[in-house]
Amino acid sequence: MSTEIKAPSFPESVAEGTVAAWHKQPGDSVERDELIVEIETDKVVLEVVAPSAGVLSEIKVQEGDTCDSEQVLGLLGVAEEASAGVAEAVVAAEHESSAEQSRATANQAAVEGGARHEVKAPSFPESVAEGTVSTWHKKPGEQVARDELLVDIETDKVVLEVVAPADGTISEIKASEGDQVASEQVLAIFTEGAAGGASEVSVKAAPSEAQSEEEGASKLGSKWLSPAARPLVAEHNLDVEKISGSGRNGVILKEDVQKALKAGNATTSAATSAPAAAPAAASSAELPQGERPEQRVPMSRLRQTIAKRLVNAQQTAAMLTTYNEVDMSAVMGLRSQYRDVFQKKHDIKLGFMGFFVKACTEALKRFPDVNASIDGTDIVYHGYQDIGVAVSTPRGLVVPVIRDTDTLKLADVEKQIADFGKRGRDGKLGIEDMTGGTFTITNGGIFGSMLSTPILNPPQTAILGMHNIQQRPVAVDGEVVIRPMMYLALSYDHRMIDGKDAVQFLVAIKELLEDPARFLLDV
Repeated sequence: MSTEIKAPSFPESVAEGTVAAWHKQPGDSVERDELIVEIETDKVVLEVVAPSAGVLSEIKVQEGDTCDSEQVLGLLGVAEEASAGVAEAVVAAEHESSAEQSRATANQAAVEGGARHEVKAPSFPESVAEGTVSTWHKKPGEQVARDELLVDIETDKVVLEVVAPADGTISEIKASEGDQVASEQVLAIFTEGAAGGASEVSVKAAPSEAQSEEEGASKLGSKWLSPAARPLVAEHNLDVEKISGSGRNGVILKEDVQKALKAGNATTSAATSAPAAAPAAASSAELPQGERPEQRVPMSRLRQTIAKRLVNAQQTAAMLTTYNEVDMSAVMGLRSQYRDVFQKKHDIKLGFMGFFVKACTEALKRFPDVNASIDGTDIVYHGYQDIGVAVSTPRGLVVPVIRDTDTLKLADVEKQIADFGKRGRDGKLGIEDMTGGTFTITNGGIFGSMLSTPILNPPQTAILGMHNIQQRPVAVDGEVVIRPMMYLALSYDHRMIDGKDAVQFLVAIKELLEDPARFLLDV
């Protein structure tokens, strides 16, 4: 008798999903609650596990096909229905794997003393399918204290840290930098106790070029770079000769590049910019005369996710943008007048973003359609304002969310924004910081942008773009005066928001910023 394998019940805001990956094929033996298939939606990746032990007998929805909530994806037969050949092969493979693991464990235990632990990847959230080993902070045989950072795991949203389970040493690394790992996959073997037996632990000598390439490191000039460090070096055009590597055998790690960026002592002059852009496998001196150098690096998981969501937003929403400009004289006057007092009382600088968050909060109350989202053929109105603030990090653009902005004071908003910026740069933002949100603000002005068309952040229906403040001549009461002006851009989903409401919403923000007293008077 066959058991149906069904897609999960999708949340109300998810219309359909896509079969991302089958982890089992017809004829494969499956244990109860073992992962069979992953369903990718526009928000999360959902895992489907086996309802019982058996054998996957049929796949009804192939990888890449779309599926509905609770749709039958495949059939699971009882173990007895599998062919004898398949069953024997599975059992033989399991026995061989178990025996090999036992032998490895026995051999390692003979070399080392103390209790042994498996260092595993964290349990990823349901929206994260897998991660990449970014940086190993400790080498095999190196003494480690309990709760000391061992390795960073980079997912498409956040960087997760794995710490030591006890005092001891790493005996063996099973997942090298750049490797893909699943939730709770074994990353290394850890042995408790002092490092007295460290000399007995097998630590590799200085690698040859072939060995380093096999482990994922590549040579640039006279330096070896880890896979996680290469994109940062290329992006910021750094001189690797000025960077000290803390990895095994002097390999430059991601954290080494970040330290060099912070110190500012590895920048490359115009005369040496060409070598930095050369392929990682060779220095510029090795390039043929006249050849134009190129470098190919893998796109990070975060960048892949950003690209997918932005393209999806343009393909699925009826996106339109309206523009206006705001005189920032009043806001800048308040900042100048109260900057020192504000910082002394609240221990935070008074910036521009807090004013925009409070202005948008008030405008969202007046125009609930802009604060709503579309779920299939339904409109979801939110009785609260959760505003996402786009933050640029070394890994890419992320949008952490400030919750219940209508209940926060200006100082509270500024503190949260500063905290998001710091944690974003340090890779400490969590999944919970970036989920949800009813509206988004992005500030291209800090990079010098004069005007842009921001892209929606689904399932939200609107996003506000801030830009650079410039002194421009404007007409005031029949006279031409010079004022600090900023262009504002509101992109919105025309399926949900009419042009009239979008324009009036943007005018409301303009009026609130040009006369901040409206915040207090609620007018």
